[in-house]
Amino acid sequence: MKKGYGRRSLTLMLLAWTMLVSAACSSNGAGGSEEPLAPPAKAAAATSSTPVKVVWWHSMSGELGQAVDKLIADFNGKQDGIEVEGVFQGTYDESLNKLKASLGSDSGPTMIQVYEIGSRFMMDTQATRPVQDFMDAEGYDISGLEPNIKNYYTFDGKLYSMPFNSSNPILYYNKDAFKAAGLDPENPPQTYEEVAEAAKKLTQGGQTGASFAIYGWFMEQFFANQGQELLNNGNGRSSAATASQLNSEAGVKTLEWWKEMLDDQSLLNLGRKTDDTKKAFAAGQIAMMLDSTASLRGIVSSAEGKFEVGTGFLPKPSDAGEGGVIIGGASLWLMNNKSEEESKAAWEFMKYLADPVTQAEWHINTGYFPVHTKAYEEDSVKENLKKYPQFQTAVDQLHQTVPNAATQGAVMGVFPEARQITETAIEEVLNGQSSPQEALDKAAKEITSKIETYNKTVK
Repeated sequence: MKKGYGRRSLTLMLLAWTMLVSAACSSNGAGGSEEPLAPPAKAAAATSSTPVKVVWWHSMSGELGQAVDKLIADFNGKQDGIEVEGVFQGTYDESLNKLKASLGSDSGPTMIQVYEIGSRFMMDTQATRPVQDFMDAEGYDISGLEPNIKNYYTFDGKLYSMPFNSSNPILYYNKDAFKAAGLDPENPPQTYEEVAEAAKKLTQGGQTGASFAIYGWFMEQFFANQGQELLNNGNGRSSAATASQLNSEAGVKTLEWWKEMLDDQSLLNLGRKTDDTKKAFAAGQIAMMLDSTASLRGIVSSAEGKFEVGTGFLPKPSDAGEGGVIIGGASLWLMNNKSEEESKAAWEFMKYLADPVTQAEWHINTGYFPVHTKAYEEDSVKENLKKYPQFQTAVDQLHQTVPNAATQGAVMGVFPEARQITETAIEEVLNGQSSPQEALDKAAKEITSKIETYNKTVK
């Protein structure tokens, strides 16, 4: 594998990067039949008494950061050939900005956590090394990785990064409010039509039926759930995307449904911040909302003592085609300008993080999906599901997702900016400034223009 990359490629990628703007991201992603990995780095340390140092840039803060620190400490304590140093670099956007500044020098990390929508950019930098290279070299078994998570990070049949923290969106609802409105608390609405009908019945006594944060990720999920692709050229996977399909029937139908609920006052528009929606839900001001599975523990805890939280699949139109949800979250990327010894050491750490036992610990301490299916066999995960039975909805939704280009997820180099443009379109519709078709036509045209400019810089 070639180390480094050409100055021309780097210059072009830095130019492309200037087009990207900050985008909100969700975070903010039994008995064990497999043993934890044996001390993985003895071979790496065989020729030296000094441990091989691996620098990992990540974007996990607060309780998530504490969970990451523990994983690192546990790994370092299990062997003496590798020393992993975790470095918090801010949000996903901030971390990528710092990576951009380090390109072309040795000041960057050995490996970095990057949110899913940064995948196209990471590949286009030519500064990364596919983890598939290491998997093939040692015959690493990837059959246990969650198929729908693994598929997202697979391009042209090759896994470019190692899945780490994954999530998807689900419907959260107030079971007590359902009972009071004469709705079945064990049978949440599954379609756009059923959500709209339930929202009307739930709007009573100072409570509004629903609220959805204006979040571009939700629109991407609504497309996938209808089996519809957000971009041309197989969602940007059969070949580089050249046009947005945001203004297709799937998008228009979604915004018409959203706006109709707002117009009949069964839905509140609380803006772009998912935290505002969660606060309103916990306060009993709204009875239904959408949010990431990674927020489940916090949402259940915030309602404790006030009402019971129910969970349901992401809704879709009653006549929608086969689809499902796209994973959110982030994966781990290897940079290609480090020594072979350092790269192999980072790979050993990645394998440790993907191990079922490690993933079980990560899952119960964070709420993210285990990326390895065998993690569900761990006693700790089984006990956690008993404590938070609502999470079973998320597991079932992931496993029932039909694999296709729509659910595999769109890829484009200007994804963060595209999300912002999408959110502006949603706002225009909800504020009565444009019809769904007009707003999405404008947004699709703008996104397409950004894609065209980006594509020119990476040729």
